[in-house]
Amino acid sequence: MRLLAPSILGLVSLASTAAVPVTTTNTTSTGAEAVESAVETASPEINVDASEVPTKFADVREKIVKEYKNVEEIPTAKYFTESSFHYHYDGRFADKTLPDEKVVPYLSALIQTYLKTMEIVGAETWIMHGTLLAWWWNQKIFPWDNDLDVQISEPTIHFLADYYNMTEHHFEMPDEKDGRKYLLEINQHYAVKDTRDRLNVIDGRWIDMSSGLFIDITAVRKDETKGAGELMCKDRHHYRQDQIWPLRESTFEDVPVKIPYAYAELLKEEYGSKSLTNADFHDHHFNEKTGIWEQVKKQAKRFLPRSLGGQPKSIRSLGIRRFA
Repeated sequence: MRLLAPSILGLVSLASTAAVPVTTTNTTSTGAEAVESAVETASPEINVDASEVPTKFADVREKIVKEYKNVEEIPTAKYFTESSFHYHYDGRFADKTLPDEKVVPYLSALIQTYLKTMEIVGAETWIMHGTLLAWWWNQKIFPWDNDLDVQISEPTIHFLADYYNMTEHHFEMPDEKDGRKYLLEINQHYAVKDTRDRLNVIDGRWIDMSSGLFIDITAVRKDETKGAGELMCKDRHHYRQDQIWPLRESTFEDVPVKIPYAYAELLKEEYGSKSLTNADFHDHHFNEKTGIWEQVKKQAKRFLPRSLGGQPKSIRSLGIRRFA
C-alpha cells in the first residue's frame, strides 16, 4: 500500500456554523488518498428549534477562562463508570449489549451525531487512536470495533463544560418514530490536568441514551513539564503541536470529519508502521479493490462486511435541552 504525500485541504473557522459546502472524499480510499481526493457536497439540513438556538464557541470565546490552572488535589474517585456487563457501555442506559449485527450501525450514528453537534455549536474536534486508524484504511469503522475516540482542545473542554454539560441532543433517525437521544457529559474532574489522576483520564463522553454505547472525549493540553509546542492528554499520550494542527478535512462514515495534520506519523507512533500496511487483522483481510475488510474466519454476524445500506440514511438534529 503506497503512502501518498499529504496535502492540506484547509481549515473551517470556529466561527463558521452555517450549513455551507464542505469537503468530502471517496469512501474507499486509504488515508492519504482520502485527504487528497476531495469533492464538494452540501452539508445536511439542520433543524434546531428557534427557542433553543445553541451557544456557539465563537460567540463566547472571549468569556472563557484563558489561564487553565491545574487543580492540585488528585481525585480519589472515578467519575465515569462502565457497565458491569461490558466496559464500552454505560449501565445507566442499558442492561445488555446490542446484538452483534447492530453494533457498527449504532456506532456510525453515534459518530455522525457527535460530529454534527460539534459543528452546530462551533466546537473543534477530531478523531484519534483506533478511530483514526480505521479512517486511514477506508474511512469506515472497523467491522470488529465497539468503541470510538475523539479529541478536543483545552479551550473547547472548558466551553463544553460551561455551556453544554449534561445536555440532551435529540436527532431524527430513519425508521425510528421517536428518533434517538444523546447525552453530552463532561467529567467533573476535567480541570485536573495531572497525569497522576489515572481514574479520570476521560474528560467527556457522548452517550447514546438508547443503547448505552459512547464516544470517549479527551482534551489535548499544554504539557507544563516540557517546552513550547509540547502537548499531552491525561491518558499519557504526548504530541507536538505541529502534529495536530492545522487540522485536515476528510470524511468518516460518510460525514465531514477533521483529522490531525501528521496523521500517518501519529498512527505509526501509536500502532507501529505495519498498522498502515498490514492488510490482515482480527480475522479479516482488507480488499483493496472493494475497500472493505472481508472476514476470513467464521465469527459472529456483526463481523461480516456490511453494506452501506446499513448506515443511517439521514440524520437531523431536533434540538438540545438540559438532561433531567
